[in-house]
Amino acid sequence: MTKLHDLTADPGSRKRSKRVARGIGGRGGKTAGRGMKGQKARSKVPVGFEGGQMPLLRRVPKWRGFTNPFRVEYQPINLDTIEETGLDEVSPEILRERGLVAKKALVKVLGRGELRRAVRVRAHAVSESAAAAITAAGGSVEILPLPWGDRRPPHGSYNQHTNR
Repeated sequence: MTKLHDLTADPGSRKRSKRVARGIGGRGGKTAGRGMKGQKARSKVPVGFEGGQMPLLRRVPKWRGFTNPFRVEYQPINLDTIEETGLDEVSPEILRERGLVAKKALVKVLGRGELRRAVRVRAHAVSESAAAAITAAGGSVEILPLPWGDRRPPHGSYNQHTNR
């Protein structure tokens, strides 16, 4: 069995950092590897600074991704929640009165839990498993139209995330 005091680092894995600017003797003295004069030889230049030019990390979007301005966000309601409410008809308006969804939320019914009775469900979106469970219990599913019609959803605002 290996004991804690027997553990050692692999050879070459703990290399000492190069000590520079320790007098004029040797390779790391005088300018300490910074070359002659100029802004980059001084101390107050941040890493990645390119003299005011847009730095590489900010020029290339692929490393950070972007925010989709047309993302459609649904508020989920699961079958077990519908079962607990004891309602025979479920719609965004009824769920709003019960405090289960926000005021202008788009409702999507998801399939977690079981449904033991027939329920008429009206929602903006329904998962396949939820639709199968609702119809198997003798209920019906009606998909409500989205508020912006058949076009793409409106963007939030003209800010830095709208990508135009």
